[in-house]
Amino acid sequence: MSARKKKNLPGLQQIFDSIKDLIITAKPQLDNPDPVVRPSLIEKLRRVASLAESFTEQRPKSNKSWLQLSDELDQEGVNLWNISGLVQKTPHDEGRKLVGALRLAAFRLIEAGLELKPGIETLVHVLQLASKTGATLSEAGNGDVAGSVLASAARFEELLRNAEDPEGTHRVDRACATIVYFSSRMEAAWKEGNHSVAAFMSQKITDDEQRLSLLPPHDRERLACKLHDIGKSVLKAQAGTGTGSEGPEAVTWLQKAFAIADQLDDATALGMPELKIAILRTMARAYFISGSYDRAEAALDELIPTIDAFNENGRSQYQELRWLRLAVLKRRKAGDSALLDAFKSIIDHMTFSESNITDILQDLRTLSNQHVLVTDVNQYCLQQLLASKDIESDCVSRLILSLIVHCSKDEDHARAIAAIDSVFTATLEAEYNLPNLPATACLTLIWQYGDRHFNAKRWSDAADWFLAGSHQLFRAGSPTSDAKCFRKAALCYIEQHEYARASAVIRRCASNEAATHYVLFLTAVHQGLDDEAIRAIRDMVKAADFDRKMLLLATQISHESEMKTVLLSVLEALLRTLKIENSGETVVEAMTLIRCIIRLVLKLLVEPAANKPVLIETLISHFRTAKILAKAACAQKAIALIIKDLSWLWRTAYNCAVQGCAEWERSEERISQLFEVARDLLTTCCEASPVEVDVDLYLHLINASFSGVSGRVFAGRLTATAATVDVDRLRENALEVKACKHKILSIMEKNKITHADDILRVEYFLHVLRVFETELLAQLKEWDQLSQIITDVVTSGPLGVGTYEAIADILWAEPDCPINVLLTGLEAILRASLDQNSLSVEKFSRWLRGICTIILARNTPLDRQKAIGYVEQAVSVIETNSEGDDAYPVEERNWLLGTAYNTGFECLEASMLDEAKRWFESATVICKFVPGGKERASKVRVDPHSCSYSSSQDL
Repeated sequence: MSARKKKNLPGLQQIFDSIKDLIITAKPQLDNPDPVVRPSLIEKLRRVASLAESFTEQRPKSNKSWLQLSDELDQEGVNLWNISGLVQKTPHDEGRKLVGALRLAAFRLIEAGLELKPGIETLVHVLQLASKTGATLSEAGNGDVAGSVLASAARFEELLRNAEDPEGTHRVDRACATIVYFSSRMEAAWKEGNHSVAAFMSQKITDDEQRLSLLPPHDRERLACKLHDIGKSVLKAQAGTGTGSEGPEAVTWLQKAFAIADQLDDATALGMPELKIAILRTMARAYFISGSYDRAEAALDELIPTIDAFNENGRSQYQELRWLRLAVLKRRKAGDSALLDAFKSIIDHMTFSESNITDILQDLRTLSNQHVLVTDVNQYCLQQLLASKDIESDCVSRLILSLIVHCSKDEDHARAIAAIDSVFTATLEAEYNLPNLPATACLTLIWQYGDRHFNAKRWSDAADWFLAGSHQLFRAGSPTSDAKCFRKAALCYIEQHEYARASAVIRRCASNEAATHYVLFLTAVHQGLDDEAIRAIRDMVKAADFDRKMLLLATQISHESEMKTVLLSVLEALLRTLKIENSGETVVEAMTLIRCIIRLVLKLLVEPAANKPVLIETLISHFRTAKILAKAACAQKAIALIIKDLSWLWRTAYNCAVQGCAEWERSEERISQLFEVARDLLTTCCEASPVEVDVDLYLHLINASFSGVSGRVFAGRLTATAATVDVDRLRENALEVKACKHKILSIMEKNKITHADDILRVEYFLHVLRVFETELLAQLKEWDQLSQIITDVVTSGPLGVGTYEAIADILWAEPDCPINVLLTGLEAILRASLDQNSLSVEKFSRWLRGICTIILARNTPLDRQKAIGYVEQAVSVIETNSEGDDAYPVEERNWLLGTAYNTGFECLEASMLDEAKRWFESATVICKFVPGGKERASKVRVDPHSCSYSSSQDL
């Protein structure tokens, strides 16, 4: 270097040398990655920048001796700038600081190497370097240094603005450099907190639309990004305070960003669609925060179709926009249609996960008063879920449960039930099987809401809820649920007095559960259908889950309904459940039931339309059951517990039988059975009584025994006349008669009956029983036993007269009766009658004629001897009873006359003179008491050999 230069520029040279030395020592450190070396390198670069700035300030304006130094500094600056482009790739903070230091040093060196009047191209270049350096330093946190650089950039911007370009050759470059400068100033001011300067710079950028139009697409995209970032930071600051004061300011920044981005064609900038979406998203949030809901909605309406076109389902940032649009619509109280569309957009672009379903359901809770909207959203969500390929069962069940809960709050009951049914049907049609646990949860809710309506006496609404639970959707997970639902619904209709609907509902229940039959019973009772009610009770008892308490309830209901036939069936079923057990307590309860049943049957019997044969059979059946229970009580030594019941039962049976004798037609056998029941129960009472039994009881016992046997005999007579004789039945009746006779005799032998009238009546019963026994033995051809009966009758005393006559009639009428038996019987009866002097003349004459006819037919000397004795006895009777009401019958007198004369004539011819004489003598006496007797008597006396005759007219 020449001496002159050293003389003229000692300061500049010194600075130059220092810069060179620093650069020489710094450059090797640029390739050293050791972080320990980095701080010293940054410090050296800052010293280089400071020295270069001093060089610029000290260089003379007119002397050009420094130009060589400037050129070298400029070259060094360019080298450092190029190096900064490589170092910039280092991501950590030290790397950014190093880049800032390099760019600062490079800019200051290039600035030091500028000529005094740079051209437009140089100014453009230097302005861009200054802007980028300032921006880099600002990003690295060196705000003061960045301000200094940007102040230098302001000078270059002014020079560039004032530079002449008449042909507009550098118009684009000038515009780009200027906007880069403004952008850098804007960013730096914002980061320093100088919002007014930042806003001013943004305004300078956006006000000149002509200049903006010259900006290349990628630069405009970067500018829009910067404006968007500032807008987001403003919005973020507002969100941190929660005041909303920053909303309008953020909107201003975002509007500028979108205005710049909107001018660009998406094809020219690959990231532009994403940028526009991001700006609109932030803008919509800003509008929302600031309360400009209409503008927020407009921004979202423009944005949503764009993001939908990307087909990026489930991206969180896009879903946030859809949720934001929903929030905006809710804030401005939009209609259901708009809200539904917003929900549909969210649902259509979301993955069906538990968290997303939770978000939907939680948001719907804020709209619980808008029932139609919530229902529609729920249905649509479930529809889309069922249509998706991957169905999560938890999601389906949660949606169904949510809908059930929501519909339970809907005041429009019909709409709520229709919505529930629609969802259930849609789920079923989607061939989705609801698992057991969710199905149980749904049914629990349905029953809960149904019970709530039921307790509030909203019967119809409750029934609808219960019927909703009978949907086929739940049958796989809960097979027995539909039966329970049908029963509950039927009970609701019963409470509402809609019995036909209740019957129709319960008949849809296919299960054979006892509870189902119980509800069937209720509906039938309320409809007055006795047969169906009875059938339901019978089926209920047969069910596997039958509970006896149901019968107790049915008893009460039947009694309150005054349905005697149904009550009878219920009591009988209740009794059957007791008969299985075997204890003293159950016997007492069973006796109580039987008494109730019998009372009820007796009430039914007096009704005009009563089916008496069936009721009488029922009555007898329960009396017989009482007999069985009485025997069981005796075996268990518990008869004392039911002694009063037995007393009531035998008296009732006895009185029923007595009443039946007067009122029941063709019921002889049933009446007899009732008397026999009374007899058996009374016998048990007498045997079980710890004290002496009253005489009346024995009399009733005898009466019941006798009446029972009499009924059997009368019934047997009717059967015998109507059809072939039943031998077994006759034999059974004969045994009963014999047993009854012995029973009465045993009582009499114990001297239980002491009153004369009572004794007389009992003896009369015995004589009648002998007649019955004779009749039955005659029909059975038991002649030996019959003969013994006759012997007993003959010795039975004066009351046997009627018995004599009856037995004689039986023997005489029986064609198969052996002659010896008939004769013996007639003779014995006749003798007994004569001995008692109690036989009528008419019957005496008839029996005597029979005896004589039999004896004379045998025609032995002994028989004739016996016959003449009977005839002589008859003559004596005729003499005594020849006139009056009890006179000997004339036809019998004539028969005696003819028989005596003819027999005497036969004896005469046989040379049995003495015997003939007796016959003729009797005939002569009889002639006195027959018409024309004198003539006949003279004929007998005058000419005993003149003729023979067979009748009184011949004589």
